[in-house]
Amino acid sequence: MTAVNLQFPRVVITGVGVVSPVGVGKDAFWRNLIEGRTGIALLKSVSNDRLPCRLAAEIPDFNPLDHLKRKKLLKVMSRDIQLGVGAAALAIGDARLMAGDCDPDRLGVVFGAGRIPSTPQELMNAAACCTTDGAFDFSRFGEECLRQISPLWLLPQLPNMPACHVAIENDARGPNNTITSREASALLALSEAVHAVQRGAADCMIVGGCGSEVTPVNIARQSLVENLSRQDDPQRACRPFDVDRDGGILGEGAAAFVVENYEFARRRGADVYAEVVAVAGGSDGAGPKNRVGGRGLVRSIAAVLKKSGLAPHEIGHINGHGKSTLHSDLIEARAYHQALGAAAETIPVMGLKSYFGTFDAGTGAVELAASVLGLARGVVPFTRNCERPDPLCRLNVIHHEPCVLRNSTTLKVNRTDMGQSAAAIIRAV
Repeated sequence: MTAVNLQFPRVVITGVGVVSPVGVGKDAFWRNLIEGRTGIALLKSVSNDRLPCRLAAEIPDFNPLDHLKRKKLLKVMSRDIQLGVGAAALAIGDARLMAGDCDPDRLGVVFGAGRIPSTPQELMNAAACCTTDGAFDFSRFGEECLRQISPLWLLPQLPNMPACHVAIENDARGPNNTITSREASALLALSEAVHAVQRGAADCMIVGGCGSEVTPVNIARQSLVENLSRQDDPQRACRPFDVDRDGGILGEGAAAFVVENYEFARRRGADVYAEVVAVAGGSDGAGPKNRVGGRGLVRSIAAVLKKSGLAPHEIGHINGHGKSTLHSDLIEARAYHQALGAAAETIPVMGLKSYFGTFDAGTGAVELAASVLGLARGVVPFTRNCERPDPLCRLNVIHHEPCVLRNSTTLKVNRTDMGQSAAAIIRAV
C-alpha cells in the first residue's frame, strides 16, 4: 500500500442531515433502510391516472417550518430549496455546530442543485389572459399578461438558491457555490468543499444536494428521455443490477453534511463520523466507445485510488449509482471491472435507489448519507428487489439482508447519462 500524502489537512464529516422518502432525520432514515422499507409508493400528491409511470418516492411528513429560522423566506422557496435547507439544519444540529463555534467568514456552503421547475398553477392566470376561444395569442403576453405573474416567480427556480438560503440561515459568509451536474452534483460539491478546507479558505463547510422530481411535467418529460419503471407494485419497482430491471423511479429528497478541518473539529470537541480521503470527477468525453465503457467513471475511480494510496481489494464496499435501467447499470458495471480488475466481482455493492428512486442532485447526497452512517455502525443496507443479479454485470450485489462490513472504507460513485462522473473514498475514523 502506498503511503497517503499528508501535506494537506485532514477533512472529516461531523454532521449528517437527511430528508428522504424513507425518513426525515438520520435515525428514521437509517432505521427504515436497515429494515428494508421502501419509500416508493403510488403517486399521491397529484393525479397519476394518465401518467406513464404511476409510482414515485414522495416525502409525506416534511414540514419546512420545523427547520427554518427565518420563516418568512418560505414564500420564495421551491420544494427543492425547502428540502435542502431542512437537511442542512439537521446536519448542523447533528454536528452540534453552535453560533460562535466557527468564524462566519470561515464557514462556507457548497450545494448541488438541478433544474427546479415551476408549477403550471404559477402561470395559469397569465396563460388564461392570452387565451381567447381556446387559442393562445402570443402577441398579448408582453403587454397584458406579464403582470399576472408574481415578480418573485423566478427566485424559487434558480439552482443557486439552496446554497444562498443555507448560507443566510446560518450566517455562513465563507466560500459559496452551486454545482449543477445532475446526479454527480453532491460528490462534486463535496470535492469543492474539501479543497476549500485544504487550501485554508474555510474551517468548516456545509455540503449537500437537493432535488424534487415529483411533478406531472417532470414524470412525463423523464418518461420520454429515459426509462422509468412501468411496475404497478411499489414493492417490486426499481431493481438495480437485477436481470429483470425495467427502469428507475422518480423521487425527492436532500442530504447535507458538515465537513471540517480535522484539527478544528477536534478542538471544538466534535464527534467524527468519517474522513473524506479523496474525491475526483471525470467525463466520458466524445464517442460511443467512451460512453458505453463509462470512461468518466473509470477515470474518477482511478483518480481516488491514486490519491488515497489504496488498492482495490482494500475497499470495504461500493455505494453504487444503480439507476435500475438496463443501459446505465451495464455501463457502471463495466467501469468497475476496468477500474478495479478482479476485485470488482468480490467487493460488496449496494444500490439505494431501490428505496427512494432518483431525484437529480439530491440523490447522491442521500446515498452518501447511508454509507457515512453505516461506517459508524459497521453495517450497510441491502439492495431491494435484486432477486436475480444480472450475470452480465458480474457484481457482488448486497441483497436480501444487510452486509456486515469487512473494513471501514467505502467507495461512493455517481454518474449522469451524459457521462459526467464522480467518485469519493471515505473511511471511519
